Amino acid sequence: MSSLTASPAWQALVEHALDRASTRTTDLFAEDSERAQRLSCEAAGLYLDYSKQRVDAETLELLQTLARQQALEAWRERLFSGAHVNHTEDRAALHMALRARAGDVFVERGDNVVPMVHAERERMARFASDVREGRWIGATGQAITDVVNIGIGGSDLGPRMVCSALAPLIDGPRPHFVSNVDGADLDAVLQQVRPETTLFVIVSKTFSTQETLANAMHARAWLVAALGEGAVAKHFVAVSTHAERVAAFGIEPDHMFHFWDWVGGRYSVWSAVGLSIMLALGADRFGQLCAGARAMDEHFRTAPLGSNMPVLLALLTVWNVDFLGCSSHVMAAYAQRLALLGPWIQQLEMESNGKRVTRSGEVVDYPTTPVLWGTVGTNAQHAYFQMLHQGPAEHEIDFIAAVDGGHPYPDLHQKLLANCFAQSSALMRGKDAAAVREELSAQGLSGDALEQAVPHRVFPGNRPSNTILLPVIDPYHLGALLALYEHRTFVASVIWGINPFDQWGVELGKQLARQILDPASKLPLDPSTQALMARVRMHPGS
Repeated sequence: MSSLTASPAWQALVEHALDRASTRTTDLFAEDSERAQRLSCEAAGLYLDYSKQRVDAETLELLQTLARQQALEAWRERLFSGAHVNHTEDRAALHMALRARAGDVFVERGDNVVPMVHAERERMARFASDVREGRWIGATGQAITDVVNIGIGGSDLGPRMVCSALAPLIDGPRPHFVSNVDGADLDAVLQQVRPETTLFVIVSKTFSTQETLANAMHARAWLVAALGEGAVAKHFVAVSTHAERVAAFGIEPDHMFHFWDWVGGRYSVWSAVGLSIMLALGADRFGQLCAGARAMDEHFRTAPLGSNMPVLLALLTVWNVDFLGCSSHVMAAYAQRLALLGPWIQQLEMESNGKRVTRSGEVVDYPTTPVLWGTVGTNAQHAYFQMLHQGPAEHEIDFIAAVDGGHPYPDLHQKLLANCFAQSSALMRGKDAAAVREELSAQGLSGDALEQAVPHRVFPGNRPSNTILLPVIDPYHLGALLALYEHRTFVASVIWGINPFDQWGVELGKQLARQILDPASKLPLDPSTQALMARVRMHPGS
């Protein structure tokens, strides 16, 4: 038994979960007419209703006791103070500094990093303004109409998701995104743009990421074939920390935008990684995105645990996964514009907390992050909600919706919200055999036919969910939502005792891929991989 699972706070929750095994959330509502109001929270314009979770006042108190046992408040202060919470890489995790105000202080190795963050954002803003207003022109004298962001992981998902969510507000060059090393991804984008009016933004912290550099080199060749070698400097900029490699590619030093090693890729959308956002939406809207995130930062840093939105979300996940046995976490955004929010949170959570050892190297004997997945409602209702309602496994669900749909079809938005609220209600309430019999009897069914039909129409219910409401999907509230999930991920990592800021698990596959691509590599490969490679070589097109 690990030190965590043997701890008093953990054991108290184990006993509490056994004691509450038969508790139904509908009964908790029946006992407490104020439950919906009490089990809710507001922060940075967002509203969280967690009253459909299988918790009562004692559960929440025990979860907060666990958080205090794991020194959450001290870890929160370490995070904000610039301590090297990423101990395996000896780095701070100061993404909060990226959205700080000019007078804020975030210290890394004795220096306040906020002034250089703002200096870099001002460089971004000047460049974005030049491109958007036609002062930056391509090699043939034409204005830029399209921007292609080439990156992968956090260098792609954040800007891609924000541009998708805020697409109605785009008033600059059209943004495009290439991430997959599958050439079909790059080809599909290049078919939509012209060399003369396209700007490529190459995003790679080290400027050595295999997929990103492979795509960048092909994009460069495409441009050079049309406009010549001299055009590269007018059609490529970089976001990186490695000036030498950027220069070797042909990008001028003045056209490289910086971020720092205390910015993890999946936390980097607020940095120069967000240059594509600024080009598409402008510096003011990028600033609003950061302002919403900063408001959530302040809430997370100052609110008591019992009314702290990121803390509550994380503790509820720990409760559902480690004590109630929920097998996954579903993101159900009832907003088409948030279609890419799920993939962004997938990387944020599973790359951060998908760990099997604690900070001290102890192998865990408890689940850490659940599998996180999902798509937009109402589409999801016609795909996998059958499993959520009647499958034997239980899954935690976050419903996310905007009060204002931001489009000229209010009747459609009413239907969307009705479905969102109905699904969370149905998952909680379920339908027992007695209710099914009564319903079928009223329809004229009886005898054996009725009894045979009953089991297929029973819904267990008691399935836990949260509902998060945004007033509207705009830069400020989107920023708050993203920061909410960043801090939720950190809180869960503290409870589980793991480092959420490294990602060594992605390295082994990269190393093997390089070996497979290198004809001179002498390292042995397993028989299955050798057979697959041999089969590919036999194909005429290989």
